Amino acid sequence: MDLNADMAEGDRWTSRDLALLDAVTSASIACGFHAGNRSVMRAAAAACVERGVAIGAHVSYRDRIGLGRRDREVTADRLTADVLEQWATLVDESAAVGGTVTYAKPHGALYHRMATDPEIAAVVVEALAPHCTMLVAPPGSAVDAPARRAGLRVVPEGFPDRAYDEDGGLTPRDLPGAVVDDEAAVAVRALTLAQRGGIASRGGRWIELRVETLCIHGDSPRAGAAARAVRELLEHAGLAVRAFSAPPVE
Repeated sequence: MDLNADMAEGDRWTSRDLALLDAVTSASIACGFHAGNRSVMRAAAAACVERGVAIGAHVSYRDRIGLGRRDREVTADRLTADVLEQWATLVDESAAVGGTVTYAKPHGALYHRMATDPEIAAVVVEALAPHCTMLVAPPGSAVDAPARRAGLRVVPEGFPDRAYDEDGGLTPRDLPGAVVDDEAAVAVRALTLAQRGGIASRGGRWIELRVETLCIHGDSPRAGAAARAVRELLEHAGLAVRAFSAPPVE
């Protein structure tokens, strides 16, 4: 099981980011459109290279004010250009420190729109397919079919630090209980996703979610502690924690 974190979302590289990198196997680095900047990208990539953590491009709508969480109506050409600009920027900053960007993961509103809107899914796939081989997405989303047709491996993702609604979607952040901030609870939820292939919704309904990567959100004050707790519990249960982009074990 891969353990990833959304990170590098501040204006400077912080010890909180480093604490996350000491526990995760993949890092989805903000590419400047919703958060972060070139210097933070380069520092994050360098720290990933040091630790052997896989580097991913966390691309988004152009929306720093809304942190990329507001849905936007943009033309296909504009969205394509924006996704490619973010990808290229992170590729450049990573290459400068000896790193390689191995996957893409849309952020926030773009991530959720890609999962439900076939037209947006097709635009994202068309933009990334010539440059990328792996795309992180929600399980069973609208992006699956076009991505696979284009030769992109789709990596289904679960969120142990977020609550799920009855329909299997994430609970909106402005609702009570949407964010799970107790690291022990996050770890138990992560193990449930990894071992049982699902999670209980806020209302108690079982949601089947077959995932290959688990995400810890880096904007949580205790993200590092949550990531450590998740990794320790997964390994204690006998699960190998490794990057989904790593070569298969012989």
